[in-house]
Amino acid sequence: MSTAHEGEPDGAPAPIPTLFANLVDDTTLLLPKQLRPAMSEVAAHYLNARDSEYGGLVGQLVCPVSRLSELVSELVKLHPTAPVDISLVVDTGLGAVPKALSLALSRDLLLTPRTLETAAPPDVDGVWLERVSEFVPDDMVPVVEPRRPLEGDTEQWLTAVRRVAEHGCTPKLRCGGPRASDVPSDSDVAAFLEAADGAPAGFTTSLGLPHVVRRIDEATGQLQHGMLNMLVAVARALVNGDVRGALAETDADVLAKEIGKLSDAAGGAVRGLLARCGSGRVAVPGAELATLGLLS
Repeated sequence: MSTAHEGEPDGAPAPIPTLFANLVDDTTLLLPKQLRPAMSEVAAHYLNARDSEYGGLVGQLVCPVSRLSELVSELVKLHPTAPVDISLVVDTGLGAVPKALSLALSRDLLLTPRTLETAAPPDVDGVWLERVSEFVPDDMVPVVEPRRPLEGDTEQWLTAVRRVAEHGCTPKLRCGGPRASDVPSDSDVAAFLEAADGAPAGFTTSLGLPHVVRRIDEATGQLQHGMLNMLVAVARALVNGDVRGALAETDADVLAKEIGKLSDAAGGAVRGLLARCGSGRVAVPGAELATLGLLS
């Protein structure tokens, strides 16, 4: 597979295969309050990861609108060598968005706002989606998360996902959270992939993907979906393959072997559907992918 950042000078981050380029968003600021590090630590870690050997993996820093001013203050102290790509998450209502965008755009040496993310009501319709789109500048991507029901019929949720995609927004799949019910089942993930297939800018995932391979978290006993599982699942979905089997796989070598067989065109098609994956710490999936030989 081809690599991104070809021709970089010595000392620059290593070239990253296109399939993984800018894939991993830092979603640390979305963790529950009791688990969330200080803003100074989050900002410094993101910049260090971006400048590290596998910095080409790093996607956007996901920041709630309510904490944008705090992030700006920390970045002023850290003097980043290039603006930070950020995804703004609406957590205080759409009315706060114009002020947040004004702040971000006025700090163009520190920040580049790439996406605006917001949750959607279960009965989301075109009128609501149009209102969201009005807040998003043309050079930003609107990301909408239809909330998955914690129990019962999921058809309304999938209808909302399709409606978001048809409207030209990017659907988001929440893959984890403080409760076991926050983790979607394999069936729910497979159904989401099918429903999001028509999204012009693909879909994103949020939380719940801290590692590259599916596992059970020893601390909580909760299932954690894997990034490689998700990539292989998307690759199979594009050719009507066994999506659930890919999501359930726990053998890293099996997943890595399948990833290694993807052509450049197939890899591009996968990333055309799976735009970005949320991870609490970018360094963890980077080290795991490197160990599997997938970053060289």
